Amino acid sequence: MLSLGGDIVHIHVQTLIHHYGYIGVSFILFMEMVGIPFPAETTLTISGIEWTQGAFRLLPLLAAASAGNILGSTVAYGIGRFLGRPIVLRFGRYVGITGERLDKANVVFTRYETPVLLLGKFIAGIRVLIPYMAGINKLSFGKFSLYNAISAIVWAAAFIVVGKYIGIEWARYHKVLHQYMVPSIVIAAVLIAVYVGLKATRRRRRRRTRV
Repeated sequence: MLSLGGDIVHIHVQTLIHHYGYIGVSFILFMEMVGIPFPAETTLTISGIEWTQGAFRLLPLLAAASAGNILGSTVAYGIGRFLGRPIVLRFGRYVGITGERLDKANVVFTRYETPVLLLGKFIAGIRVLIPYMAGINKLSFGKFSLYNAISAIVWAAAFIVVGKYIGIEWARYHKVLHQYMVPSIVIAAVLIAVYVGLKATRRRRRRRTRV
């Protein structure tokens, strides 16, 4: 079973997905959008891999992933709209949301509102800030919800499909890699040892000739 590392909160995503299935996927994506640094792309990619191995079906997986992101984004939008910038900054500092970062994101959001809403989910550092920006700027809830839903479905589908093809290639080649990896490592280690030994012998000879 392929395992992808690097999860920010040191949670073994694959184990969480195995235990809780669709709910686990939805939960991780929800938590990321309210500001908790969960590894969303990693979760989607692993889910795509698990899909190829029969753990998930595509439509329920896509629905669970999209719903988690959409619901989390909606909560973040509500916080931004009804509680405002001070609350976002007060609690956002614990997850890396600073005033400077919020100001930069706001400039980009107000200038390129529609493209940011549709494409911003593909940029990890921007994705979490977009719903807060939309709420703070009093963007129409209807417009936000429509663009957010479209973006969430496309983004989730893209990473699930990436995971699918990673899983297919892994299933196709991992036996060959495993078969030849160990002998290759042994041969490489032997060659390195021989090279280091020859170099050490030459140095000794040079020292003797100098003496």
